[in-house]
Amino acid sequence: MIPGLALTDIRAVDQVEGFGDDPWWIIAIKCVAIFVILVLLVLFTIVFERKTVAKMQHRVGPNRVGPKGWLQSLADGVKLMLKEDIIPKAADKVVYILAPIVAVVPAFLIFALIPLGPEVSIFGQTTRLQLTDTPVAVLLVLAIASVGVYGLMLAGWSSGSTYPLLGGLRSSAQVISYELAMGLSFVGVFLFAGTMSTSGIVEGQERLWYGLILAPSFAVYLISMVGEVNRAPFDLPEAEGELVAGWGTEYSSIKYALFFLAEYINMVNVSALATTLFLGGWRAPWPLSAINDGMFNEGWWPLLWFFGKVIALLFLFIWLRGTLPRFRYDQFMKLGWKVLIPVSLVWIVAVAGMRLALNEGVERQELLIWGGIVLAVILVASWVIPLFTERPGSDESSAETEAAEKPFDAFAGGHPVPPLPGQQLSAAPVAPGRMADETNESNSSEEGSSA
Repeated sequence: MIPGLALTDIRAVDQVEGFGDDPWWIIAIKCVAIFVILVLLVLFTIVFERKTVAKMQHRVGPNRVGPKGWLQSLADGVKLMLKEDIIPKAADKVVYILAPIVAVVPAFLIFALIPLGPEVSIFGQTTRLQLTDTPVAVLLVLAIASVGVYGLMLAGWSSGSTYPLLGGLRSSAQVISYELAMGLSFVGVFLFAGTMSTSGIVEGQERLWYGLILAPSFAVYLISMVGEVNRAPFDLPEAEGELVAGWGTEYSSIKYALFFLAEYINMVNVSALATTLFLGGWRAPWPLSAINDGMFNEGWWPLLWFFGKVIALLFLFIWLRGTLPRFRYDQFMKLGWKVLIPVSLVWIVAVAGMRLALNEGVERQELLIWGGIVLAVILVASWVIPLFTERPGSDESSAETEAAEKPFDAFAGGHPVPPLPGQQLSAAPVAPGRMADETNESNSSEEGSSA
């Protein structure tokens, strides 16, 4: 123990003010409420997704089960639980059964650190609308999310099949790439809020949301959160066209349902975290926040604003799925390592400089003007420099021209490949083996006719 530091001081450092004093029955109510809220949000999101994508594609969508089809996801869940549960012979049975549990349990834990509202009264007991909080709550959320991805990796490894193994490997590469970018996007928030506590970050956005003043961090997080939960266009671990559903190929019945329960809960979790860090959390949007000295930021009203923001971000997931095609895997890795991470590092340096300037007494208006000038110079340079570097007579352009003019042989490597942009097929390609068979057939026919 540190000399001169009492036990009460250590507890004060480990706890956030306002937490840790609730009676057991309040904690039990909060735990049950979190479970019910997440399950209901999953049922809502599945139907919401199917109806929204149906509208985008001019289809009817679910409209039979329940009022206007809103119980369709409940019927799907019951059907999955009643289906036959099959375990492959080559599977490692213990790990195969534990993998969906490893995926779904951390998904439920993350929501315990999300503030849903301010202090309220429950049966005469004053408490916060948040189960718990710590001084490093955001880092704890990242740690729990990292554990959850082990479920997909273990599912792919334990299935005893090739395509699930490839899907599990993709999951591990994906979480390493995009959790790095996601973690870097939080640094700007920590610098401005001065804390990693989720409730403290919401309190720091009383006047201005961090999503506005830290727009690059918010943009990096939005891209990273889609990759983190394996959603289209970043659903590479389960790419049905390449890997036959990837890590989930050998799963069925309730185990299969648990994986997708975890996926949709994680969609809610990352949306709730984005709301907490960048969109003011449970605080009402302007101008509602200015009415009657913040009347709509008190009591139970903040639950409405919080879940409204979460549902708006869930719509973003659905919109992307119905709009964008799946990325190629090398494009996906390039976006994470060559774009998101370098941009985040440069932005962290800029945010640290801004904070230092504000602490030294520089006016915010002056800082915004100079920041706008620097941004304009960068944008103009990014547009002008390629005009001088990519000249028509350069070696690179001439090499591209030669490659485009050269006839393209689809079977040069022994197996058919599609042409790259600018390449043209001179004639309909024929596989070498098929060409040899046709030659032999023609020779035999000629010999028969001559005979």
